[in-house]
Amino acid sequence: MTSTAEETTAVTGPVRSLPRRLRHALTDVAALAYLGLCAALTVWAFTASTGNEDASFAGVIPWLATAPASLVLFVLPDRPAMFLVAIVVGALANALVIGACARVLRRGGGRAAR
Repeated sequence: MTSTAEETTAVTGPVRSLPRRLRHALTDVAALAYLGLCAALTVWAFTASTGNEDASFAGVIPWLATAPASLVLFVLPDRPAMFLVAIVVGALANALVIGACARVLRRGGGRAAR
């Protein structure tokens, strides 16, 4: 019996808590760059659509940049706040995937070779 926060299993290695894995995935450089890009696209879309009536499709750009998760939330009621919720949830879901993939790729094949 161990008293440490991390236990080791024979198959998966150290067992980490979910909040710790989420924090590591969201603080990855690639995930942070993606979140910054999504934030910049969202700010641009809101500023472009308020000042110009010809920019009615400006909101499509951040929506597509955060697909597929934002596509699932597209069925929310038609309000600007719900559009923003879909963009934020989509960006966070994609950033988690990007961060987790970058972490696994950075780790290399050391574990798989054993």
